[in-house]
Amino acid sequence: MARKQTEKHVNKPLDMDFMRNIGHNEIVEVTTPLLITWHDGKLRLCGDFRALNKYTKADRQHIRKIPHALGKMTKDKYITKMNFMKGLNQNGVKPNSMKLLGIICHMGIYEYTRMPSGMKNSPAHFQRVMETIFQEEILEG
Repeated sequence: MARKQTEKHVNKPLDMDFMRNIGHNEIVEVTTPLLITWHDGKLRLCGDFRALNKYTKADRQHIRKIPHALGKMTKDKYITKMNFMKGLNQNGVKPNSMKLLGIICHMGIYEYTRMPSGMKNSPAHFQRVMETIFQEEILEG
């Protein structure tokens, strides 16, 4: 069962170009893939990047407090909900960082070409990108 689930969850990001198969001769740091149960019961592929995260300087990106954000919406006529499908994966990874984001399983060795789940600073980076994109809307309140 675990092999089939791993195959399914490795093939999906491969098909979406979030990850690429690399040769055994390439120098890359590898870790094992983890299948994490998400809040909706579905499984999500995540690299076990705990060793790398240990040496990663924390990105202290400010995240707005929910009561403050809700308070700014009291004058809004419309409120929409956005679903950021694979939000972290929408951010590319620099080529020199890809070699640190390898996973190995029975199918081969792979490296992420897009921001993976499991990285210490992935949420902060995503927050910064969203605030940059929606800067005008945030300032308008």
